[in-house]
Amino acid sequence: MGGVPQGRLAYGMQLPVQSQSSLYAEPWERTAGPEDLAEIARTADRTGFAYLAGCDHVAIPRRLAEAMGTVWYDPVSTLAYLAGITRRVHLMAHVAIVGLRHPLATAKQYATLDHLSRGRLILGVGAGHVREEFEALGVDFEQRGPILDESVDALRAALGQDEYPTHHGERFHFEGLGQLPRPAQPRVPLWIGGSSPAALRRAATRGDGWLPQGDPREKLPAQIERLRSLRAQAEVDEPITIGAITEPLYVGEAAWPVGRRTLTGKPDALAESLRAYRAMGVDQIQVRFRSRTRAELTDQMAAFATDVAPHLGD
Repeated sequence: MGGVPQGRLAYGMQLPVQSQSSLYAEPWERTAGPEDLAEIARTADRTGFAYLAGCDHVAIPRRLAEAMGTVWYDPVSTLAYLAGITRRVHLMAHVAIVGLRHPLATAKQYATLDHLSRGRLILGVGAGHVREEFEALGVDFEQRGPILDESVDALRAALGQDEYPTHHGERFHFEGLGQLPRPAQPRVPLWIGGSSPAALRRAATRGDGWLPQGDPREKLPAQIERLRSLRAQAEVDEPITIGAITEPLYVGEAAWPVGRRTLTGKPDALAESLRAYRAMGVDQIQVRFRSRTRAELTDQMAAFATDVAPHLGD
């Protein structure tokens, strides 16, 4: 149900190229395109990555464009493209701002993606933070939290196995409306993104997984403890997949400046550092590699899978 292998520390990655914020995009991504995404996806599929993720923004206002950029591929289109050239790796929205769209429209897109990929969808959702995006689409920005709460509930119904799903809430109502194809999975994993108190509560009470945003590793244990406490209080018995975004990585000794926050060095040292996440209670880590070219990135992915990943459960 969780969408990643259980019993060991799984690893996945946010796709490069498809979002190009100045906070993390590498220079080579500016001229990259579909063939680069395809090769990266094939590498992930071949080397044991649990998932590939794509971001969701409809439009970026000028005031944020310098930091965020305006390159944000549509996640459904991008993941559907990659579904056709991969066979094993899961396909994740990290995160879909589902409050911008009616749940039935969202369900139609992602149910089709899950059907076409033979059950490889993980739907990560979040509240969003760009006011102008909401205003342009006619959605109340101040109510984005409650809208997301109800959207998750509505998507539970709309992504279930019933051809005619039913939901009656404060904002969304539907029944007697058929949607085929249904998802291939009996239950599409819904992972909740965000690290605010509201996001943590949402993950605890409504999520199959939690995707923290920006939590440094020293803050994660307290957040995980709070998440588990809230889930127990809500009497939710199902397991939850807990995630973490690691520091940037470079396998081996880099011959160029990779940044002081980057974890770099021999594979056994990297594995030892990353195993600390498992000790905290983390089930999956999202990794990002420093690189100067697509070839260097795919080499880093392969080196991680071969030399580091086998030791994450030691």
